[in-house]
Amino acid sequence: MVTRSTAETLESADELRCVAAPTPGETVALIEFFLAVCYASGCYPETEDEWQDWITGRQPLTDAAAWLRAQPAHEWDLFDQAAPFGQNALLAPFLDRHGAGPAQLVIEHVGDYNQFFDHHHLEHPAPLAAAAAFRALLAQHTYGPGGRARISGKETLGPTITNLAVTRLGSRVRVIAQGDTFGDTLRLNLAPYPDGPGTLNRTWTQKERRGFRTKPTGRPVDGPADLHSLLGRSVLMRPVTGPDGQAAVDQVLIGAGELLAPLAAPYMQDAVYATTAAGATKALWPSATRALWREAHALYAAVADRKKGTDLYGRIATLPADRPVTLWAVGLVAKQTTAITWVSDVFPFVPGREAALRHAAETGARIAEHVAACLNKAAYTAWGVAYPNPKPADKKAQLARFDARGEHWAATAQPFHTLLDEAAGDGPLTDALRAYASTLHTTAQRLLKQRLASLPPNSRGFRAHAESTERLSAELGKNNPAPAKEDSPA
Repeated sequence: MVTRSTAETLESADELRCVAAPTPGETVALIEFFLAVCYASGCYPETEDEWQDWITGRQPLTDAAAWLRAQPAHEWDLFDQAAPFGQNALLAPFLDRHGAGPAQLVIEHVGDYNQFFDHHHLEHPAPLAAAAAFRALLAQHTYGPGGRARISGKETLGPTITNLAVTRLGSRVRVIAQGDTFGDTLRLNLAPYPDGPGTLNRTWTQKERRGFRTKPTGRPVDGPADLHSLLGRSVLMRPVTGPDGQAAVDQVLIGAGELLAPLAAPYMQDAVYATTAAGATKALWPSATRALWREAHALYAAVADRKKGTDLYGRIATLPADRPVTLWAVGLVAKQTTAITWVSDVFPFVPGREAALRHAAETGARIAEHVAACLNKAAYTAWGVAYPNPKPADKKAQLARFDARGEHWAATAQPFHTLLDEAAGDGPLTDALRAYASTLHTTAQRLLKQRLASLPPNSRGFRAHAESTERLSAELGKNNPAPAKEDSPA
């Protein structure tokens, strides 16, 4: 891995495969930052036709780098006293008294900005290197979960500063179109905005923002530079010299940031929509129990049902067939104020193959759901024989003994992605779907056998084993979504 400055990265964007950070969320936050710089510098396509030219001609991003190098250094300084980059200098009088260790800046290290989490205490004495603090700062602005901040509302800027709203991407899945190089990735995601880029948010005090005495109404976004550099938190970091002699951070204060009005469609161009259990439609949300690949059909539906040139999916569908794209989906699963895990997955996209990819994703998901239902019924059969007189309170734990659905979902991810790779090719899908279904059936039988291995070697155990495996075989053959003939799109 090579470390480069922002300007150097833009200058060599087509020599780099990607930018990377320790977590998917930090990596997305870095990409958001580079997009904001490109928009603020005027280095972006203004029309759909120009976007096509940028992609096919690999328009250099050196103008953005040149613009950045011409900016006053103090305006991009993390530790500038008057206007620290990405931070709120109004917190300065309170930092020494109310600040905590830098662990609270790292989403993965602290659950609610107050408690132990991931073995990092808020008063952990180790400073955080400036580069790591910068990435964590970007991730907080982009993905910070809601809840209560550690900061005092009475003694600092006002009571509402303790109320942390979920930040812009904190509750939905962000989809990034990835190309062969980092330059390709930036160009793919630089949507045309003919009305201008808006304001890049360098620091809290560069313009009038919300106060913290009363809850404000959300403000509208004024352009893509504003969107991608939004200050979702009020943050101030205290600089120190680290053990290696480099700049670091040893104290941090975090409070509420900006509130946005509901975003219009132009600012949600990557959003994939799904239906909730209550029947409502909303931007696809991350889940700890439902892997992203199970929602791949919604992503491909966004491409297949797009309106030409009006969003990310409409544009990538118009690319030449020899310009495949990878769609990278990232989300943060949080329970109230606690960050649980990052979820991310990648999906192939080939212009002109969206119908085949959608069919493969939809059918593949149905087959996986069918196999899961069969395993559930097989587990129920084993439970009924193994526990003829169960106590109601024990049923859940007893059933779980034979339920292999968790292992099934984990084992299905790789076959599903293999199926998508087949669909991205130029052949018919029937054979690929049959092979996928066969793999899932074989795996389900193996997983159930492993679950049943704990049965005692007696007549009841043998009977439970036999009836459960027979039930699984019978159920797998019923209402099977796998194709029986050549019935899938090429």
